[in-house]
Amino acid sequence: PDGFAPLRIADFQEVLGEPTVALTKLRELCFSGIPFDGGLRCLCWKILLNYLPLEKALWSSLLKKQRDLYSQFLKEMIIQPGIAKANLGVSREDVTLEDHPLNPNPDSRWNTYFKDNEVLLQIDKDVRRLYPDMAFFQRPTDYPCLLILDPQNEFETLRRRVEQTTLKSQTVARNRSGVTNVSSPLKSTPSSLSEYEVLPNGCEAHWEVVERILFIYAKLNPGIAYVQGMNEIVGPLYYTFATDPNSEWKEHAEADTFFCFTNLMSEIRDNFIKSLDDSQCGITYKMEKVYSTLKEKDVELYLKLQEQNIKPQFFAFRWLTLLLSQEFLLPDVIRIWDSLFADDKRFDFLLLVCCAMLTLIRDQLLEGDFTLNMRLLQDYPISDVHLILKKAKELQDSK
Repeated sequence: PDGFAPLRIADFQEVLGEPTVALTKLRELCFSGIPFDGGLRCLCWKILLNYLPLEKALWSSLLKKQRDLYSQFLKEMIIQPGIAKANLGVSREDVTLEDHPLNPNPDSRWNTYFKDNEVLLQIDKDVRRLYPDMAFFQRPTDYPCLLILDPQNEFETLRRRVEQTTLKSQTVARNRSGVTNVSSPLKSTPSSLSEYEVLPNGCEAHWEVVERILFIYAKLNPGIAYVQGMNEIVGPLYYTFATDPNSEWKEHAEADTFFCFTNLMSEIRDNFIKSLDDSQCGITYKMEKVYSTLKEKDVELYLKLQEQNIKPQFFAFRWLTLLLSQEFLLPDVIRIWDSLFADDKRFDFLLLVCCAMLTLIRDQLLEGDFTLNMRLLQDYPISDVHLILKKAKELQDSK
């Protein structure tokens, strides 16, 4: 329906032009997909994810306040520990006996530092692999974080922390010709060294920005810290904001992504917390809901999956936890998220999308055996998300 684009854009502009945004109207529009033009999607997502209030007059002061707060986080969690570490090399006066690296006291700053490094290495491994089929995350950002990349600074950046920690864990093995081969226990393939190519000083790749967002999130949310998969949730948000055509917003993509990610995580974090798996809000409950919905809509397919003992955790766990970000190409994931974020009973619609995905391949599933069907579900064959969303909407309306 691209022919409607100018009209649709006008509809969005009208709703967003009001002094107070009418949320219900905005949700209806966004549900059918948000145009990228004029930064509409970035703006709508910020409203739908409760980052921006509905009163437009409050926007500029709120953004300023949040972005300043984020700078504060950068200073406290990345720059301060880094300065402390850098100073150690210069002067040792500030290192008292109570707080040296070998201090077993759990409150020791060092203890925290090393624990953080474990989290950091996990994040690092995951963010370097974001959307490998797209060059975007490997490219330098136009707005590198000046606080951090100031050539004057002596402190340790996350990048340096990762390099130092990985070097320590690298084992040097000699092969027969006597050439020293540095292999890291984290990485088994030699080709992975190219992944560690770092942009020249003063530049920063987009994945490094994502790394910082996740590291700060982990520090501020020790109860959940970092769980693999969060990188897949932050990726599409950051991509959307960092490609905003409006440069004055694009410049603040990092801070804005951080707060939108935090708000989104507050809604889905239960999926990542293992201890909640079986509670009402946990992921097991949601997976079972996909099957009970399927049973209502298509009992024959439901029975077939049951009979083959294909459990929802084999595929729906990833679909639900990662909001389908792993099943489709990034532009399609973003389109699905327009509808998910616009759903006022947030993520009820996600269950219907999962159901739609099953019913759209029902004929193949009904014919296939366990192995074939598992392959279909692990590597979903339909790439047309419009078809899937249309089907999900039909299921929703047929309640």
